[in-house]
Amino acid sequence: MKKILNYLYRHTFLIYKVLILTGALLMIIYLFSQTDSFQYEYVKNETWRYKNLEAPFDFTIKKSKEEIQKKNDSIKQHIPLFFKKKPVDIPVILSQIDTLIVKSAYSNPVKNKLIRLNRKLVSEIYNKFYLKNLPDNYKNVQLLLISSKHTPNKISANTVYTLDKIIRVLKRKLSHQPDYLQFMTRIYTEHLPENIEVDTHYYKRYLQQKLAEVSDNKGQILKGESIIKKGEIVTPEKYEILNSLKSAYGQYTKKSFHKVWIYSGYSVLVAMILLMLLLFLKQYRPEIYENNIKISLIIFNILLMLALMTFTVKYYPTYVFVVPLAILPLILKAFFDARTGLFVHVLTILLLGFAITNSFEFIFLQIIAGIVSILTVSELTKRSNLFTAVGNIVLVYSIGYLAFHLVYEGDFSMIDYNIFIQFIFNGLLTIALSHQLILLYEKLFGLVSDVSLLEYSNTNSKLLKRLADKAPGTFNHSMQVANLAEAAANAVHANSLLVRAGAIYHDIGKMLNPFYFTENQTSGVNYHDDLPPEESARIIIQHVLDGVEIARKNNLPDRIIDFIRTHHGTGLVQYFYKKAQEQNPDIDTNIFRYPGPNPFNKETAILMMADAVEAASKSLREPTAEKIDNFVDKIIDNQLHSGLLDNANITLKEISIIKKLFKKKLKNIYHLRIEYPE
Repeated sequence: MKKILNYLYRHTFLIYKVLILTGALLMIIYLFSQTDSFQYEYVKNETWRYKNLEAPFDFTIKKSKEEIQKKNDSIKQHIPLFFKKKPVDIPVILSQIDTLIVKSAYSNPVKNKLIRLNRKLVSEIYNKFYLKNLPDNYKNVQLLLISSKHTPNKISANTVYTLDKIIRVLKRKLSHQPDYLQFMTRIYTEHLPENIEVDTHYYKRYLQQKLAEVSDNKGQILKGESIIKKGEIVTPEKYEILNSLKSAYGQYTKKSFHKVWIYSGYSVLVAMILLMLLLFLKQYRPEIYENNIKISLIIFNILLMLALMTFTVKYYPTYVFVVPLAILPLILKAFFDARTGLFVHVLTILLLGFAITNSFEFIFLQIIAGIVSILTVSELTKRSNLFTAVGNIVLVYSIGYLAFHLVYEGDFSMIDYNIFIQFIFNGLLTIALSHQLILLYEKLFGLVSDVSLLEYSNTNSKLLKRLADKAPGTFNHSMQVANLAEAAANAVHANSLLVRAGAIYHDIGKMLNPFYFTENQTSGVNYHDDLPPEESARIIIQHVLDGVEIARKNNLPDRIIDFIRTHHGTGLVQYFYKKAQEQNPDIDTNIFRYPGPNPFNKETAILMMADAVEAASKSLREPTAEKIDNFVDKIIDNQLHSGLLDNANITLKEISIIKKLFKKKLKNIYHLRIEYPE
């Protein structure tokens, strides 16, 4: 058990990578399972752009929604009318109407005549059925009376009295007495109850039953049967067949047997892409590969883009170009570099190709947009650069879409102008979210971007004000080094903003013992004159360790602390080492060696060279162009031959460029001019 725990402890970083990549794999497979796996995109009455399509399995041709709706409407129009009886008390009704007639102001003979008419008419009405109003469609459908046993019995419309029919009878009987007609009409309207009513419950149940019997199938396609050939027009009939295949395909892939194979294929392909990412980082970006937090940031961004796109594909498939995928390389470039950002962007787009129907057009446009965003945004810290990049992205999307439309359709007809609105929204979202996401990731992952580096380079910060107050010479030295290093970084295409920020803070450890460093000794007194070389070296070396401690107390990011740790590498404090050697030739060199580590990237290497050159240039007496050239070559060549730059990914050509730049800058600082002959 102890051996297992020790093994796990020694391989914690590797185990974390395995876990996070496995989790990413499972998450991506889950996201793909939420999207439609049908791989074709088609439009009615347009050309079929894909290869010849044959039925991969047996499936039925589904009726269109319009056909099913038309059939349902027909059923509703011809469904019978169902009625049920209502109990009525005929003697009571007769008595009530007779009472109203008796109370009228008519003469007794008239009253008797109306009473006789009422008794005869009411008896006739209730021997049949009375419903004040029949539905409008009663002539076109059957009328059925539901018995007590819930059995429908057909009845004729002639057997149903309505108020209109009663009024017609009254007009016949009282045609010459309009006053009596009006009186009896009012009585029957107000006091004659219905003895049947519409049975809505039975009607709804019967309607549901009939609608459920409507079949949505109108034919069948057998496996291997030709559906459509390349170049054919997607006619309405072909369109219905393709829709049926698409619907059946979803059910087909849901079967557990097919699911296993489909997900196995997805797993292999996704694992290959994630493995390519890991190999790229290990081979070309070891500083990212060794940092699990940075890997987590990359994986999180990939999953975020995949989740946004799969959600859009599932619920809003016509708005896929609104999702700002070009923001991914911009964000990763802010934290790492352009090459990493572009590589991750391409892999993410390849993954999204599984979820997008018309994947080639989508992949092409998104990769081109990502390349444009990387090439046009040199510095995210400048808002104008971001707006320019977004404008270029929108332009590339638009030109690419028009080009694909020409390829598929042959002209500019049938262009969907809503797509261009999506491109504009895509650009606006890229502008709105870029800086917000960068700041959020800095808080979540504890990293620092170029945007924050600009803030750290502000010399009005509290820490730099303390440095300027306690060690003004060191502060001035740091600013000179920052200028030299920034120029060198620009010359060899390194991160100049990172180099400048690192240079400004690289010597903050000197604040604790400022007067032991020559740039701060303004009184002419050298504190090292009374100290042995070993003690002097210890104080000089300590400024590196003090600088790291001060930086951490002030929450400076690791990217800046790296410059404090590496700006002397594992080099020797040469002056005091040689002084000690004069006293003891066998002196231990480790006493005079900085703790390191040596520079491990181009930026930290540039700072080491700039720091050494700027500091040593102060010792030049009567500098000439030749002296400066020799002195710069000597210092940097010594660093190179001592192995201090072995771990930095910087080439000899780049070192040569930096040498030339330093020589030029120093000559400008010392105002050296060509000496003309008299």
